[in-house]
Amino acid sequence: MLEEGRPEPDVIVVGAGNAALCAAIAARLQEASVLVLEAAPFERRGGNSWFTDGAIRFAHQGLADVRTVIPEMTDDEAARIDLPPYPAADFEAELMEMSGGRADRELAMVLATDSLGTMRWLRDQSVRFAMLYDNQAFHHAGRHHFWGGLSVKSIGRGIGLVDALFARAEALGVRVAYGCRVTAMSRSGSGWRVEVESELEGSLSIRGGAVILACGGFEASGELRREHLGPAWEEALVRGTEYNRGDGLMMAPTVGGIRAGCWSGCHAIATDAAAPDFGDRQVPGDIYKKHSYPLGIVVNRDGQRFLDEGADFRNYTYAKYGRAILEQPGGLAYQLFDQQVVHLLREEYGRPEATSVIADSIEALATGIGVDATSLTATVSAYNAGVEDGAFNPERKDGKSTVGVSPPKSNWALRLDQPPFLAYPVRCAITFTFGGVAVDSSGRLLDGARRPIPGIYAAGEMVGGLFFDNYPGGAGLISGATFGRRSGEHAGQWVR
Repeated sequence: MLEEGRPEPDVIVVGAGNAALCAAIAARLQEASVLVLEAAPFERRGGNSWFTDGAIRFAHQGLADVRTVIPEMTDDEAARIDLPPYPAADFEAELMEMSGGRADRELAMVLATDSLGTMRWLRDQSVRFAMLYDNQAFHHAGRHHFWGGLSVKSIGRGIGLVDALFARAEALGVRVAYGCRVTAMSRSGSGWRVEVESELEGSLSIRGGAVILACGGFEASGELRREHLGPAWEEALVRGTEYNRGDGLMMAPTVGGIRAGCWSGCHAIATDAAAPDFGDRQVPGDIYKKHSYPLGIVVNRDGQRFLDEGADFRNYTYAKYGRAILEQPGGLAYQLFDQQVVHLLREEYGRPEATSVIADSIEALATGIGVDATSLTATVSAYNAGVEDGAFNPERKDGKSTVGVSPPKSNWALRLDQPPFLAYPVRCAITFTFGGVAVDSSGRLLDGARRPIPGIYAAGEMVGGLFFDNYPGGAGLISGATFGRRSGEHAGQWVR
């Protein structure tokens, strides 16, 4: 694939996940020749995107907009859907609010306003979508009620997304070289040169016109996690690929790029305590996540609650609660439920891989999970006593909360008093890191004076300045696709 004698590519893309493939396709559509360099071997291609459930957030004015992305939807199906509008202004406002006002407003605005157009572009590239009935809608009286601004997923989960993008890229003539880790970059005349360690061909030097860095964050590097996130993170589980080791982030400053965003922050969730160290490629999506905690309570191994399980809808809190679990003794916690909510638990709780304990009393449950029974009983009793009366409604933030309990539970507070009780042990698993490099709205790498560096771009997890400490579910894939597309289009035009 990289043998001498081939013409040098107009555009080199480093990485081969969602963002990288969108960049490669977009550049090729500008008639640029494109070479993708992927560190992983063929059988492990796809980056973190491969491991996702494929949920993708985008702005819309209601079901009519969504049907432009899913034209196969029948009128009969549409008639059973309740989907509130999710305007671009709301998406942008959430990005700003969830970052404490620290997000780059221009990038947030571009992401929000371009998101629907990006979805339609993905559709044009043969990616297919479906409504996210299983995790983002409640079924009641024959109707599907969607909530939380997230309503669509790629068919086939993340695997379906990246397989469709690979097929499209290859059909367009994009070359993909696997087992090729880019280790350095340098200027070369009017273009750029990358140094490559190839599993098949050894050390190589490849020149191209433009380079798009889209090779992920540093979540798979224990050393970089320890340096930037803290010592405890060295032992965190990794939900996705083992190849996102921060290579692009380390190279960008060597060509004048600067860091941006929250280098001490990351997307990290509650995952099954028995989950593997890295993503499991034997099954599609992440089967180990545990996202139904708003329906119950979460305790540490001392039997104490330590977070507000009902602070907001799950897709606005799950990405920060992994950190809260890591900070607990032993980095371990337990999600507790009773029979009032078992029928509402997400499908991952019923999978054979799920680790759980069931008992007819809180005392027996404590014994089963190795928590002091006196402590756990006291915690549950205090919580139950603090639960206010009122109507429970999982379809909205119902305000059914606790009083006199710390931390409070702000919504969906039901007494834990209907046995048998269930406990699911969970640990922290990191998805991706928030620290990145500074780019403009076209994905061009910026220098210390915030001037674009000609011919160098970044996309995907490498874009710094969007996410700080927290994250709205489904924003990662749309960010990768949006800025991948924009960087590819600009690079493809620039080299021509």
